[in-house]
Amino acid sequence: MILEGIRLRKVNPLLEYPVAMPMVQHMDLVLREVDAAADELVDFAAALVRIPTVNPPGEAYMDCAQAIGSRLQECGFDVEYMAATGRPEHTRAHPRVNVIGRRQGRADQPLLHLNGHFDVVPPGSGWTVDPFGGIVRDGRLYGRGSADMKAGLAAAIYATEAVRRAGLDLAGTVEVSGTVDEESGGLAGVAWLAEQGRLAADRTDFVIIPEPFGVERICLGHRGVYWFDVTTYGRTAHGSMPFLGESAIESMGHVLDAVRDELAPSLLQRVTAMPVVPDGARRPTINVNGLSGGQADAVWPTPCVADRCTATFDRRFLIEEGVEAARAEALALLERVAARVPGFRYEISDRLVVHPVQTASDAPLVTALQEAVLDVTGGLAELVASPGTYDHKHVARLARVNQCVAYGPGVLEIAHQPDEWCGIDDLVRATKVIAFAIVRLIG
Repeated sequence: MILEGIRLRKVNPLLEYPVAMPMVQHMDLVLREVDAAADELVDFAAALVRIPTVNPPGEAYMDCAQAIGSRLQECGFDVEYMAATGRPEHTRAHPRVNVIGRRQGRADQPLLHLNGHFDVVPPGSGWTVDPFGGIVRDGRLYGRGSADMKAGLAAAIYATEAVRRAGLDLAGTVEVSGTVDEESGGLAGVAWLAEQGRLAADRTDFVIIPEPFGVERICLGHRGVYWFDVTTYGRTAHGSMPFLGESAIESMGHVLDAVRDELAPSLLQRVTAMPVVPDGARRPTINVNGLSGGQADAVWPTPCVADRCTATFDRRFLIEEGVEAARAEALALLERVAARVPGFRYEISDRLVVHPVQTASDAPLVTALQEAVLDVTGGLAELVASPGTYDHKHVARLARVNQCVAYGPGVLEIAHQPDEWCGIDDLVRATKVIAFAIVRLIG
């Protein structure tokens, strides 16, 4: 880093030595480099959107990893491709390939890791533009993954590049990774990197995940997830004589009624202290993610009374609740249904559990980003938490890195929607914020 005219601003308790902050003119160099690279930044984000990395099943992962890796090499990173060998998702037809770029500073640490997933959910219907066209129009980049989160990944890369082009020599080391499968749990992506020790508390000090929370929001963590299956059982009979059987679908109807009339209203009475956005997500929620019923051994509907029906429930629980309480509450509800419905038979089984995570609001990483937001936007950053999970869960619980946040361009509510978009101005501003945070944290 240029050391002329620096001033000592504060002591970072994590690093245990004074952090040298460049004078305004040196930050201006970074700003100018981001502005000068704005067209490159947008073009690269659009190019990533045009790679249809749809998950499931995991299309075009290698193409996207190579596109990211090539750009990282151009930006002075040493690049490594890491296939998630041993994971069942990693197949010849759909290889799970992650890419990591490392730019060594004067020391190995402090190390800042910028991570973005490049898989996207299926586009679905209702689009008025090509979901994989990467169209830039009226100040917006359109396409599946534009907000969630290929624009954020581009911002991370070009933030590091702006620092390099500004001639600032970093004391610490920066890494950028593009990873797979976040939309399906991240087990072959960030979780796998953590299991391999590439993300780990003894080598990684800070992690920023540029998920789409907006330029003036810093996301500290997320609520918990409890997915569970409920299966109800009946007795099959000829469809023309349903009175001779017992319908498992009708039994499931009693469960759905109880969830709607008993459980859901009770959830509305609880509010978390976490700053979850939007406001409705500060309360626990439950959703029916899927429902199927019929004859247990039939592929297609048959002229028979259904002897099995399964519903998958998506329960988002608060940090104040915990998964055991959520599980016990679901079981108690089913037992109440069984007590009042003759012949009611059921099974309940866990499908997925993700515990809540939250980074301390006064952590050095959060402070650095708050100051960067103030410098770039002139406004105070809002500290928020996510209604849904993202790869923070693996950073915290597997890598055990306790300083991780999400910060990136895009509007949260637009993610997974038809005509998904990311504002170009927000993309550029978020890149500036991340660049400033890099200088503050490892400069």
